Parts: sequence; structure tokens; C-alpha cells
Amino acid sequence: MRDRRAKRARILLVEDNRVNRLLLARHVELLGHQVEMAEDGLAALARVQQEAFDLLLVDIHMPGMGGIELLERLRASPELSELPVIVTSAVEGLDSIVRCIELGAEDYLHKPVNLVLLKARINASLERKHLRDRQRDLVRRFATREVAEELEAEGFALGGRKVQATVMFCDIRGFTTLAESQPPEDIIELLNTYYTLMFAAINGHGGVVNQMIGDGLMAIFGAPQPLQAPGRCAVQAAAEMIEMVAQFSQEQRAAGRPEIHIGVGIASGDVVAGYTGTRQRATYTCIGDTVNVAARLEQHTKQAGREVLIDAATRAQLADVLPCEPLGPVQFKGKTSSVDVFALVLA
Repeated sequence: MRDRRAKRARILLVEDNRVNRLLLARHVELLGHQVEMAEDGLAALARVQQEAFDLLLVDIHMPGMGGIELLERLRASPELSELPVIVTSAVEGLDSIVRCIELGAEDYLHKPVNLVLLKARINASLERKHLRDRQRDLVRRFATREVAEELEAEGFALGGRKVQATVMFCDIRGFTTLAESQPPEDIIELLNTYYTLMFAAINGHGGVVNQMIGDGLMAIFGAPQPLQAPGRCAVQAAAEMIEMVAQFSQEQRAAGRPEIHIGVGIASGDVVAGYTGTRQRATYTCIGDTVNVAARLEQHTKQAGREVLIDAATRAQLADVLPCEPLGPVQFKGKTSSVDVFALVLA
């Protein structure tokens, strides 16, 4: 009986000998898996570039592109680098086997293949793939795509690096009063809709939402992935956010439900971006005076009666793409010098 943990998988068998190919395919099918076949490494590479497979069984020694070259090509591809591969060989060549393992092969089977070992190693490889996929799904569920990609590429380490970036803060105006007047389940639904809209606008312009606290959020433009003009990207995202909230509020009003209004603060400059916390619990964020200025600008939207406020460094990146009105210098609490404030002019 097949191991109940080993679900039906799609396996590509790469073998140049037709008899060996057919016999091994039959054995793998008896284990309950779907088997596709390729005669050499080049044909296999073309298949995996077009179709999804859970595992490759690859002969090391084949004419044309052999198993080692196929592994090299797979590992050089970001999309295919983690595809599990079990290599097989009838030749007792330790160097070739070691090279395959160095290139990331999951395991090795000597020909003629022992069927008990074949089952055990296929199941073990698929189980490891399942665990990696679950880990990746969890990371992508609780981190943005950009942060997840950096984790996969660079690994996890506490600390950060200094970068030029833009920071955005946003929250719902009068949210406390709104929350008091509505059932909790309605507030949760409202917040989920609000975050869906905000994420779409921010992510659509290259930003990363790194914090959500109640109705407030913090986003970074220019980290972990650099942007050509992070300030302009952030302002364009803010304009889209305001537009989508207005459309959403119109629908809310028509349905007799509460409307929402938001305030956005944006500042640009040097930040230190990276992971803070402990190895057990950490978050990707950024720190620096730019963060403080963005937070103060968002708070000041209430006093200024404007929806989006930006600093001079952000204004310098707009190149008159979006009109702004200067509001003059403002002395924010905790700042030793005043900040030149600009309001985004929205149609």
C-alpha cells in the first residue's frame, strides 16, 4: 500500500534507454503517481519550462544533454531551481554522483533500481517538497511578495541596510467613533475591504505594506526592491487610494452603510530597512527620521484639512506629474527643525 502521506504526484522520467524508461515508468505508476517521459536532458528542460512537475527522475549519463548539465540548467533558473531531482546511474562514478548532489539533487539511486528504495526516496523527496511549499505559502501569506522573494534569495538575518526610500502612513479618519457605532463583524468586513483596496494601489506602484495596526498602515517604496523614483510611485499610489476610497464610499452611501475617509502622509529620504525583532519573531520594516516625518504628515492631514501631505524630498521627485500646493513650513512635535509641507491637489 502506498504511504498515505505521499499524494499522487506528477513525475518526469528522463532516461535515454527505451527499455529502462518503460520499466521504470511502470514501477513509478504502480506507486500511484502520474509519469511523463523524456529521452534526454534537452527534451526534459523544454518540458519543465512549459509544464509543472513535482519531481524529476534523471539518468546521469545520456547522449546530448546529460543529467549533470540538466541539473546545472535547472539550478540556474529561479523558477526551476527548487524542483526536486533524483538521479540514477548504472556507472559507479563517485565524482559524478557528488557533483549531482552539489548541484542540488535530492538523492541518488544505483541501477538496476531497487523498488523498495525507489518508493522510499520518491516519498521522502515529495514530502520535503511539500514541506518547502507549505513554508513558502506561509511566508507569502504573512509577508509581501517582495519580502518573501528577498527571504528566499538572501535568507533571514536581523539588521538592515541604508537605502533611499519613501515611507507612507495612512489611516481612516474617525475610525474610533465608527467602530463604536457598528457591530464588530461589520467593522472587520469594512477593514478587510479597505485593506484590499489599499494593498492593490500600493502594490500596483511598487510599494510594500509592512505594518497594519487597526485601521492604520505603513508602506515602504524602494525597499526591499529599489525603485527609480519611489516618491513619485508613493504619490501616485496615494492618488489611486483616494480615488478608490471615494468610489467605495459612494457604494456604501447608496447601501445605507457608513462612508470612510483617509489621510495619507508621505516622506522620502535615507532609511535603514531590514528585519527587526528576534529570530523567533521578526518583521520587515524601516527606521529613520524619514519614517517619523511621514507619520507626522499623516497626523497633520487632520489639522490641514487635506487628504495627502508630502515633504519637500518627495515633491522634488514628482516632476510636475501631479500638482501640489505648498502649505509652508510646519514645526512637528519632537522635530528640532520645521518641515516644508505640500498638499497633493486632487481633482
